[in-house]
Amino acid sequence: MGENKYQIAIIGSGPGGYVAALRAGYYGKKTVLIEKEMLGGTCLNWGCIPTKAFVRSAELFSDIKNAKSFGLEVENAEVNFPAVVKRKDQIVKRLVGGIDYLLKQNNVVKLEGRASFIDSKKLKIENEDKTEEIEAENIIIATGSKAAELPIPGADLDGILDSREVLDLKELPESMVIIGGGIIGMEFAFIFSSFGVEVTVVEYLEQLVSGVDSEIAKELLRSAKRRKINVKTSSEVKEIKNSSDGYEVIYLNKDKEKSVKAEKILMAVGRKPYHQGLNLENAGVEITERRKAVKVNKKMQTNVDGIYAVGDVTDKVLLAHVASHQGVIAVENIMGKDKKMSYHAVPGAIFSSPEIGTVGLSEDEAKEQGIDYKVGSFPFAANGKVLAMGERNGKVKIIAEKGSNKIIGAAVIGLAASDLIAELTLAVNLGLTADQLAETIHAHPTTAETIHEAALDLTSSAIHFSS
Repeated sequence: MGENKYQIAIIGSGPGGYVAALRAGYYGKKTVLIEKEMLGGTCLNWGCIPTKAFVRSAELFSDIKNAKSFGLEVENAEVNFPAVVKRKDQIVKRLVGGIDYLLKQNNVVKLEGRASFIDSKKLKIENEDKTEEIEAENIIIATGSKAAELPIPGADLDGILDSREVLDLKELPESMVIIGGGIIGMEFAFIFSSFGVEVTVVEYLEQLVSGVDSEIAKELLRSAKRRKINVKTSSEVKEIKNSSDGYEVIYLNKDKEKSVKAEKILMAVGRKPYHQGLNLENAGVEITERRKAVKVNKKMQTNVDGIYAVGDVTDKVLLAHVASHQGVIAVENIMGKDKKMSYHAVPGAIFSSPEIGTVGLSEDEAKEQGIDYKVGSFPFAANGKVLAMGERNGKVKIIAEKGSNKIIGAAVIGLAASDLIAELTLAVNLGLTADQLAETIHAHPTTAETIHEAALDLTSSAIHFSS
């Protein structure tokens, strides 16, 4: 095979692209990974990882402020925000270096530049230094997503932040309005509120983090209010204007025009598939009508033989771990295996305060689908480990089919929810029953006991709580 000919070419090095590249390298395929910006993509450089670094700094600062309740005396604690940002950058740098090392170990060729299709087998790679053409038997599109934009007058004013720019602030503002109360918006709301910023969230829908079980969303709202985050749901932003304080956001709530001023504005209204400049038409790749995503089947194949797509660009489930699994599925099918993507047991994690973990159907969805179901739950306030950690808010909620007792969904809000949801994901994925979960011994004292108790609530009754 010639120097510019590959068995697999992957466009984009985010969690879908680089995982696909590592898998292809494992199989010994001559593989090239093309990236126009930073190895690791949005998730590693401007999304999942840097925000979690911020979350940890915010959590630690919050714990320090509440140290007295643990019998500790700490005086004059303050946020050194440039140091917080520096720590975030160091973590990102280390992880990027780790991926780079793994790619080299798997003999994956890296090319820097912007890729575009010449035809279904050829790509043009352009960067500041040169332009080259490569040929590949199989091509995987993994170009991800970009921040969505709303046609709000004033949304293009200088200084208005998106979820990428906010991570590189040089200093903390006194106040911030976050437009959008979804996952991204609420994670940043809790982060900056913990750092002492006066935060207001303006959300168009009636519920925060739409798609999450409504009971869990209400618990999140209560937590936000306890943290003195000003939440304005059912509120439509009509205009953003400059003001003496920075910016003024005009919004409608219950047909009444209201406004809020802040030093900074963060636009957090979701993300949309990104394939700008790929020239998909040259390869004949079809995209969806409404969201302009790359169309794929369950094997991650597009309509063009030998071209696949994975991750946010497919608009299936916009989560890093889904992109990674799709990347593996795509490569397995290139290898001639018959692998199909399933989305029925995809865990979701929201790093708010407290955390939220979800999987499968919510109670609202079970109702909508007419499923005869029952609910088992257990409050975090009745768990010894949770109380010892200085927490008490949250709960586990498990949805099971009546009759079979098969677990079809679950939600957790509280301490370490993002970790706890893994066990429940396994239960949904394997079709386990509440009885099987209840009969599994859980270590004591752990937060995982809340899952055991919620399963017991489904089968008989919880041991350590009586409603």
